[in-house]
Amino acid sequence: MPRSRGSRKRPWGDPHPRLEEARLHGIPRSETGPDGTSFHVQHLHAATKQYLCPGCLHAVEVGMSQVVVWPEESAFGVPSGPDARRHWHTSCWNRRLRPS
Repeated sequence: MPRSRGSRKRPWGDPHPRLEEARLHGIPRSETGPDGTSFHVQHLHAATKQYLCPGCLHAVEVGMSQVVVWPEESAFGVPSGPDARRHWHTSCWNRRLRPS
């Protein structure tokens, strides 16, 4: 299958393009909470709507950076998916104001 006109291979011997760390910011990663529970954590640059932070019980306003968190496993090993996601202030999550 021919390549599209917009994508070209990097010429042999040319340096690799630099990795943009900002792109890695939004990739979900695993973190362990204070009680040993594992969470998927994804950092987002700006909220698109208002959420209630479970750490401080204040609003995560539109446009604020935030952390979206959900448990890796739920009770009885059944994945909980989008229903278990919670939107946190980045500072609340970093201060370990996490669910127990």
